[in-house]
Amino acid sequence: MSRKAVAEKFRNEAYDIAVTGRHVTITDVMKDYAIDKVSKIDRFSNRVIDVNVIMDIQKLEQRVDIIMKVDHIVIKASASSDNMYASIDKAVDRLTTQLRRYKSRIRDHQLKGGSVIDMNVKVLEAADENLAEVNDDIDSVTSEKLVEQYRPHKIVSQETLPLKKLNYHEAVMKMELSGDIFMVFRSEEDHKLKVIYRRNDGNFGIIEPEK
Repeated sequence: MSRKAVAEKFRNEAYDIAVTGRHVTITDVMKDYAIDKVSKIDRFSNRVIDVNVIMDIQKLEQRVDIIMKVDHIVIKASASSDNMYASIDKAVDRLTTQLRRYKSRIRDHQLKGGSVIDMNVKVLEAADENLAEVNDDIDSVTSEKLVEQYRPHKIVSQETLPLKKLNYHEAVMKMELSGDIFMVFRSEEDHKLKVIYRRNDGNFGIIEPEK
């Protein structure tokens, strides 16, 4: 079966794979190649919700980012080279390695029966870009105008994220897989809320809001 036929069959029978481009026009051949490669990662096919493949060209660098949602987990893999097809291969290989590492962790966590609850997350509007000049404006405008111009942030959207019970090792592994800046979880060690965040030095910090 040709690569195009495999990609078409996968589109009709499996989870969604979206292929998009930044600074590059995605041809049908490129899209079919990416879908064919991703579709061969079938170890989690019954758990995958969707996959986004993003291709980008910046000068001589041809970059591919793959974002896969598996249950409540988002796994990211990226690769760059001077050839888009080679970048796709590298990104898929890295994603496959991450999934293999995580497969047993998912199974172990299910066996432990860890509880999961949902958290509401509000998204706030960005600050006015001229807010830093507020001190200069105080001398020339009234307080009423300042209140209107530099109004507090407002909520523009809200989403729901899972709050999972994890040990420190699992929390670090989820951060490594997702590439997120931080994550809130409930510790298996003391059952208290923790915030794990990515430090500039490449390590991870743990904030303990509950004593």
